[in-house]
Amino acid sequence: MMDAIKEIMTMPLKRNNNNNDAPREKTERTLLSYTPELRVLDCTLRDGGLTNDFKFTDEFARELYQANIRAGVDYMEFGYRASKEMFDVNKFGKWKFATDDDIREIIQADKSPDTMDISIMADVGRCEYQTDIADREHSPVDLVRVATYINTIPAAVAMVEDAHAKGYETSCNIMAVSKSSKEDVCAALEQIARSSVDIIYVVDSYGSLYPEQAQALCSMYVEIADAYGKTVGIHTHNNQQLAFANTIEGIRAGVCYLDATVSSLGRGAGNCPSELLVGFLKNPKYRIDPILRFIEKQIIPLRESGVKWGYDVPYILTGMLNQHPRAAIECMENGRTDYSQIYIELSENI
Repeated sequence: MMDAIKEIMTMPLKRNNNNNDAPREKTERTLLSYTPELRVLDCTLRDGGLTNDFKFTDEFARELYQANIRAGVDYMEFGYRASKEMFDVNKFGKWKFATDDDIREIIQADKSPDTMDISIMADVGRCEYQTDIADREHSPVDLVRVATYINTIPAAVAMVEDAHAKGYETSCNIMAVSKSSKEDVCAALEQIARSSVDIIYVVDSYGSLYPEQAQALCSMYVEIADAYGKTVGIHTHNNQQLAFANTIEGIRAGVCYLDATVSSLGRGAGNCPSELLVGFLKNPKYRIDPILRFIEKQIIPLRESGVKWGYDVPYILTGMLNQHPRAAIECMENGRTDYSQIYIELSENI
């Protein structure tokens, strides 16, 4: 499947030698490696917000924040910084807009340089970033993550440079790369890597990658990023029950930033589960028990309230077919279980 990924797996890469950043020394990573440079980023509020229009209680957000601190998580993403001119504030909960004041209300006095960093996500074309993102010295946010498709890279770079100039760490998350050719992905990576960005993310938007493909794609990102002195992250979706496996393959390929959500809470099939990832990593700073207690107290009631996410047949099919999960989400909302007919309909869209 996916000719672009197959091509990446078989073609050599050319390293850019026209820069002053020396390639980083490589250390082979295994499943038992202690790898202190790894960073875990919790995006439960942000990706999970796509399941309930971001209508989490303050208690949920505050207890998640405190659980992440106790678990040793390095970053917590509080949501999108979406434009209130484009999106109805009465339709969505506060984490669709993740204002500095709302974040401060949750973290209260718990934020310190020794606790955990805060991130937000800003989508290209959906954020008034020049006015809605203040200078870092006036914000509780540490990392601004810019989400883009491959056809809006110049706009993403402009957003990265704006956030960098304001003092933030920055990442660029290129979505839906499984739909793009190797040449287009490499060109996009080169353009982003020449910017002031700190982290470049591999994003398996459709949950379509298999571990061997994820490893090849991550290796390509790492090689290009290393040539410019950048770091790579990975954000996976669980359509084929491979989000955790693909994250592990990213680690083995040299990825350093690892996205996860508690109980895989996220759009459609969800993401790499925090409890699996934290339980797997060999750094003793990470602890699984605070996350388990949060699941007991907040995630179980959330499911019982009717919020739906996670593995199901329609999500398998969109993942296998490398398609956006919107059709699967619609099938789930309509209660469809005619899976063979769903497969026929999805196959006609290839």
